[in-house]
Amino acid sequence: MIKYLDLKRINDLYDAEIREALNEVLNSGWYLKGEATKRFEAQYAEYIGTRHCIGCGNGLDALTLILRAYMEMGVMKEGDEVIVPANTFIASIIAITECGLKPVLIEPNINTFQIDDALIERAITNRTRAVMIVHLYGFCAYTERIAEICNIHHIKLIEDNAQAHGCLFQQVRTGSLGHAAAHSFYPGKNLGAMGDAGAVTTNDGELANMVRSLANYGSSHKYVFDYVGRNSRLDELQAAVLCVKLKYLDKDNARRQQIATYYIKEVKNPLLILPKSSEGVFHIFPVLCGQRDELQQYLSDHDVETVIHYPIPPHQQACYSDWNQMSLPITERIHREELSIPCHQAMTDAEVMAVTELLNRFCCS
Repeated sequence: MIKYLDLKRINDLYDAEIREALNEVLNSGWYLKGEATKRFEAQYAEYIGTRHCIGCGNGLDALTLILRAYMEMGVMKEGDEVIVPANTFIASIIAITECGLKPVLIEPNINTFQIDDALIERAITNRTRAVMIVHLYGFCAYTERIAEICNIHHIKLIEDNAQAHGCLFQQVRTGSLGHAAAHSFYPGKNLGAMGDAGAVTTNDGELANMVRSLANYGSSHKYVFDYVGRNSRLDELQAAVLCVKLKYLDKDNARRQQIATYYIKEVKNPLLILPKSSEGVFHIFPVLCGQRDELQQYLSDHDVETVIHYPIPPHQQACYSDWNQMSLPITERIHREELSIPCHQAMTDAEVMAVTELLNRFCCS
């Protein structure tokens, strides 16, 4: 069986260093808000290219903390609007609605899977306070046009960088392109912890202080609470693991890109639509196929595991039933046709070639 994502094989690549790092934390007797977390925050801020990094519990918390911080700072208030891609993972939208803000769903460009920057400006109203771009699948969603729109209309540019650790826009890393960015270190990410973990990066010192306070129950000083916050902390064990893996992130991303380049060059099946470019860090390698379910079954029958990202778009989910009658045809097509195939740093060349051969042999009667 060729697994979609073999986390054991991936973590085995760094096994000795991870064990050493975990033992160091265990022996320290200090498990929260310690030296490992400080070290990772400093290293990740330097890697991303921002002045501040604040560790937190997970990627959803990171997004929510950014929005809550802007609300406490008076930049946003309940009922304000945040523009967001319609085809994102639902966490992007949950963060917005959890804060009492209104998501404005924008269709993606079918060629890039990213928010269509040609549709953003017409969606701006006098209640728009931010554009949240999502670097979906590990491809860069940022464009100079999006930045220009945000500058013209004096609105915030927030990055959901949960799937794009190490991705670049003209040699500048995603996570440093907007006013603030949220990161997830869920185990399956390119930079994955061994449990839930997340972070916020920003160059805005006031925002960074507010995020750190809100993540610590709303407190900047022990037992003094200025805000109604939450408990969202990056623990020492996860920070230690992330410090190890961060050293290898660029190398691991290069291997993912190498595999993606091979797929793009060698898969010739006209029934399949592959990414147009090998640029990106390929957290996910998405294939569009009008016979998606048949393709998935075919690959499964030949011992190749795949995943659908994502079978139901946010506007058709029961939790957002008020949106269920919306028509977003490009989003709906992507969610209907997308199939993610194996693409990770622990894959062998033989496995990559086997998947490629199967994709080329697929036909639907």
